[in-house]
Amino acid sequence: MNPVEGQQDVQRIVEAIVFLYTEGRRVTKGVARQHGLTGPQVTALKMLQASDGMSLSGLSARMSARNSTITGIVDRMEKQELVRRVRSDEDRRVVCLHLTDEGRKMADTIPVSSIEIFADALSSLPEDDRNELRRILSDLSDRVRDEVERREEDKNHV
Repeated sequence: MNPVEGQQDVQRIVEAIVFLYTEGRRVTKGVARQHGLTGPQVTALKMLQASDGMSLSGLSARMSARNSTITGIVDRMEKQELVRRVRSDEDRRVVCLHLTDEGRKMADTIPVSSIEIFADALSSLPEDDRNELRRILSDLSDRVRDEVERREEDKNHV
C-alpha cells in the first residue's frame, strides 16, 4: 500500500470511529433529554445501576473521564437526589457512589439504546471478527492513551 492509500485508509477508519461516537452520543442525548438529564448523567446512572456502589475513581475509569469531570456530574446528580455519596468503611479516603431509590427508579425507566444498538450490531459479527476487533480496539485504546499522555507532557514542558 502506498502512502496516499495508507492515509486514505486511516481517514476512513477515523471517520468510522467518529460516526460511532457521534451516533452513540446522539442516541444517549435524546434519551437523556426526555428524562431531564445530560448524556454523561445517563451513562453514570446506568453504570451505577449495574453495580452495588462504585468509587468516584472507578466511575471515572469506566467512563474514561477525569475525576474532576465526574465530580461535577455526580454533584448535579446528588442535587437531583439520584445518587448519594457513602464513605467506605474499609478506607475512609474512598467515597462510594450509590443510586438513591429515585435514581434506581429513573435508571430502570431509561433504555440503554446506544449500548443495545452497538451490542446488537457486534453480536451479528462472527466470533473471530469480534475477538479480532476487541484485540485491535484494546491496542488502539492503549496507543491513544499513550499519545494523549505524551502530548500533555510535551505541552507542560513548553
